[in-house]
Amino acid sequence: MSENPILGVFFHWLGGLSSASFYVPYKKVRVWSWEIFWLTGGIFSWIVAPWMFALLGTKDVIGVLTNSPTSALQWCFFFGTLWGLGGLTFGLTMRYLGVSLGMAVALGLTTAFGTLVPPIFAGEFAQTLLSNAGGLFILGGIVLTLIGIAVVALAGHSKEKETAQTVQPKTADEFNFKKGILVAIFSGIMSSCFAYGLAAGQPIRDLSLAAGTGVLWQGLPVLCVILAGGFATNFIWCSILIYKNKSAKQWFGHATNADILPDASTDSSAGAKTASSSPLVLNYALCALAGTLWYLQFFFYTMGESQMGRFGFSSWTLHMASIIIFSTLWGFSLGEWKTSSIKTKRLVWLGIATLVGSTAIIGYGNSIS
Repeated sequence: MSENPILGVFFHWLGGLSSASFYVPYKKVRVWSWEIFWLTGGIFSWIVAPWMFALLGTKDVIGVLTNSPTSALQWCFFFGTLWGLGGLTFGLTMRYLGVSLGMAVALGLTTAFGTLVPPIFAGEFAQTLLSNAGGLFILGGIVLTLIGIAVVALAGHSKEKETAQTVQPKTADEFNFKKGILVAIFSGIMSSCFAYGLAAGQPIRDLSLAAGTGVLWQGLPVLCVILAGGFATNFIWCSILIYKNKSAKQWFGHATNADILPDASTDSSAGAKTASSSPLVLNYALCALAGTLWYLQFFFYTMGESQMGRFGFSSWTLHMASIIIFSTLWGFSLGEWKTSSIKTKRLVWLGIATLVGSTAIIGYGNSIS
């Protein structure tokens, strides 16, 4: 199968849609604490789905991983654990900087580091991006993506200011620019490590292709290793929270909303919920759906990356841009921008248009190369 960058962009858009949608089922989970539903869904995200799709879509995945260079396996797992740290600290970035500024700094750094560091580290930056028209288009698309992220963040800041006039955010007194910037830098760099893990997994992809796996599915065994690293980080943190909060009983339905909302008994609107226990079957189903949706972002990512040729590292920019595009569209569909002014809505649509344009430019740069 020959490379097709336009098809690659389409797959990255599907991955962005999956990533932007995965948290929606979690919103329907009842009674369970964050660490319970996050780890439950994570088992599907980081263990079940990666292995299920790899076993179904690739040839001899066990043999491929067994025969892969130890260094490749170790680096993939290591970068996966670092990426897990980035995800865990992303929430702190939002807490200290607010949603708009936090998203701009963290995602901007993740995009820049995840896209540009691999060719710089390999000593191929100038040769790859500056010596030909295709590379210059891709570099321009990356810069345009960062501009689009900044515009969306500016719209988010405007939305926050307008909302603050009527509702004072509970976390307003937690704003800490210095601490937030430090956490955002850490989160952005750590989150970009997923891209490094994918780059380190090239020997695994080569063995998968040699075993007879189709080009589109060659990256699936790599995901099994990287996501195992991410699982390790999240499992340790969630286990600490489960021990601290004594929330393990929720897996068996021995909890009510009173365990999650201590003041529920004093809230007349929550009274009915307090008496109801955890709907186990529904909760597990929702977590399985959320976890699988989360995994599909990288399932489609590896498919898209396989079509980008020598500029495969540009896939990270396409992925991040797509996530922001579809996350913002989800926000509109859920009414998050309903009370915003016309000026703010125009600004966010400008940001989305800029991000869409950047993905088109990156796709074009790949196609002419």
